[in-house]
Amino acid sequence: MDEILRAISEDGFVRISAINAGGIVERARQIHGTSPVATAALGRTLCGTSMLGELMKEESATITVRINGGGELGSLVAVSDSSGNVRGCVSNPLLDLPLNSKGKLDVGLAVGNLGMITISRDFGYGDPYIGSAELKSGEIAEDFAKYLSESEQTASAVGLGVLVDTDTTVLAAGGFIAQLMPGAPEGTIDILENNISKLSSVTDILVKDSIDELVAIVLSGLGARILYRAPVEYRCNCSRERILAAISCCGKEELLDIIEKNELTEVTCQFCDRKYSLEAHDIRKLL
Repeated sequence: MDEILRAISEDGFVRISAINAGGIVERARQIHGTSPVATAALGRTLCGTSMLGELMKEESATITVRINGGGELGSLVAVSDSSGNVRGCVSNPLLDLPLNSKGKLDVGLAVGNLGMITISRDFGYGDPYIGSAELKSGEIAEDFAKYLSESEQTASAVGLGVLVDTDTTVLAAGGFIAQLMPGAPEGTIDILENNISKLSSVTDILVKDSIDELVAIVLSGLGARILYRAPVEYRCNCSRERILAAISCCGKEELLDIIEKNELTEVTCQFCDRKYSLEAHDIRKLL
C-alpha cells in the first residue's frame, strides 16, 4: 500500500516527510505508457509533489509542480491535493535514452538543466502563490531542494527514487524531504548531513523495508516522532463539468466553429487519459 508520513526529530529541529509510492508511479506508467527514463522522471516528480502537497494545511489546497529543463523529455507536470493524492503527465512519455556512465537511467539528460522548476500553491482562496528557481541538474531531487532553499528560504535535503524492472514495470518508488527548522543547532545539522551523506539509494531501502526505516536512517541519532500517516494514491479529479469549464475558456469564434462543424468532439484528460465526448449542443450551452 502506498503511504505518506510526516515526522519530527526529538529535539523538534528537523521535519521530515516520506513517501512510498510504487503503486502511484506504476499507475502513471500504465496510463501514459512511459519509457523507463520517463517513468523515473515523472515518478520522482510525483513523489516530491505529493510530499509538498501533504504539507499544505488548507483542506481544499492544491500544489502544481512544472519542470522543464530543455531536454528531450519536455515538460513534467504534477498536481497534488493537501492529502498527498497526486496526478501527473509528461510531454514525451516514449523517450528512450541509453543508460548513463554509471549504468543508471539518465534522468538528468532526459530532463535537461537549462530551465526552471515552477511551483504554484493554490490555497482555495485568493491568488495562488507562485515561485520558481533555475534547475540545478535535472535529476529532480536536487532541483526540488534548490527551489525550497532559494524560493521558500527553507534549508532542505531531498531524496527521490524510482526503480524500474527489466519488463519496464515499477519495482519501487518513493523519497523524503527533510527540512531544518529555524534555530537548529550545529550538532543537529551535522548529524543530519552525516546521515544523508551515508544514505544508500532510496529505492534500495524501499525494496527491502518501509518508509519507517527510511525515516529512521535519515534521523538516526536524532530520534523520530511520527506525527501523521495516511494512504495516498494516483488520483485524477477530472469530470465532464471540469472539461466543459476548460473549453469555455476558448474564444467565441473557436466555439462557434466547433458548433458549425456539428461534429462529435472528443477531449482526453491529460492526467488519466479518460475520454469525454461532446456534441454541438454541449458547446452551445457555453455561449
